[in-house]
Amino acid sequence: MLYTRAFVALFIANFTTVASFTAFFLFPLFIIDHGGGQDDVGIIMGIFALASALCRPWISEMIDRFGRKRSYTLGCVIMTAMPLCYLPLSGHLDDFYAILLIIRIVHGIGLAICFTSVFTFIADLIPADRLNEGIGMFGISGLVGMAAGPALAEPILKHFGYATYLITASILAGVSLILHLPLKDLYVLDHTEAKISFFTLLARRKLAVVGLLAVIFGICVAATGNFVAPLAEVRGIDFVSRFYVAYSLTAILIRFAGGRIADLRGEFQLLPFALTISAAGLFLLSVAFGGWTLILAGVLAGCGHGLLFPTLNALAIRGEPAPIRGKITGIFTGGIDTGVFIGSLTLGYLAEHFGLTALFLTAGLVVLSGLGIRKFWSPPA
Repeated sequence: MLYTRAFVALFIANFTTVASFTAFFLFPLFIIDHGGGQDDVGIIMGIFALASALCRPWISEMIDRFGRKRSYTLGCVIMTAMPLCYLPLSGHLDDFYAILLIIRIVHGIGLAICFTSVFTFIADLIPADRLNEGIGMFGISGLVGMAAGPALAEPILKHFGYATYLITASILAGVSLILHLPLKDLYVLDHTEAKISFFTLLARRKLAVVGLLAVIFGICVAATGNFVAPLAEVRGIDFVSRFYVAYSLTAILIRFAGGRIADLRGEFQLLPFALTISAAGLFLLSVAFGGWTLILAGVLAGCGHGLLFPTLNALAIRGEPAPIRGKITGIFTGGIDTGVFIGSLTLGYLAEHFGLTALFLTAGLVVLSGLGIRKFWSPPA
């Protein structure tokens, strides 16, 4: 059975964790209001993703050695506590810059623990013949949380200020902490398998290919997440939220059919379609000068996201023993974080010197390069 009570509990827990995290999409306002500039925003926000990516090998080892639930509990505790650590910060940004960077690093590590452990936890609960469907449907919790976090945080910040905003982010993560505590961890440690290291697994051709494709997916996420709003502002397109609504709705809807198709035909067979449609959304953004074009680009990009994330995740862990699934999930999720960090820096530089059209064209070509990377490994017949 797929949709058990444990599945639902983890679904809601992941939703509130993601909502807590995405509430910090508004944190650049805090930085600017305390005297920071755009370069400070880039450093302070970027170090979160960098910390999240760099700690993945050790987090993955922890999840396989100490269990999914214990690791997720630790992540939830960090995610609950860290928003409260911003509360004492006051005065000019220069007065607490170093402390803020430390808080952001620990916060990023907490999110990395939560994401890696919860996707490993849920993979242990999903029947093998419905793996893609299960991961895809579980991923809806993150997509909805991604929209809910900023939507909830914005009016709270506007009407009640930063203190209430930060406390709300803490409460959201606290819900995740409470919800998962009654659950039972099905994982049983196998010391022989658990001795295989993160980097040994990364050297395997299958996981190296999945890791590279995850980096490409992260670059795609960086392009759509960070640069669509500037594109709309430069080109005079009103209501940029239309792109994100179309993106999220399509990503959610495609999960209902895409997961079943992938389970029947195989994740590897679905990859070319997922990569191509993701690239098409980026190419369309390069020539988007009106609202309807922006919506269509959102539909294409959302469809690509809705297919690519569960397809890569299921491809990574299918057929792999439980004692190394934490490290494998770490390779996948760490690849995405690495791609987001690389994409944020390099695409920003590209936009500054060559314009936003060049940015989205380049991002689309990078995604299409995944078709070539895919050819370096194929599943056994």
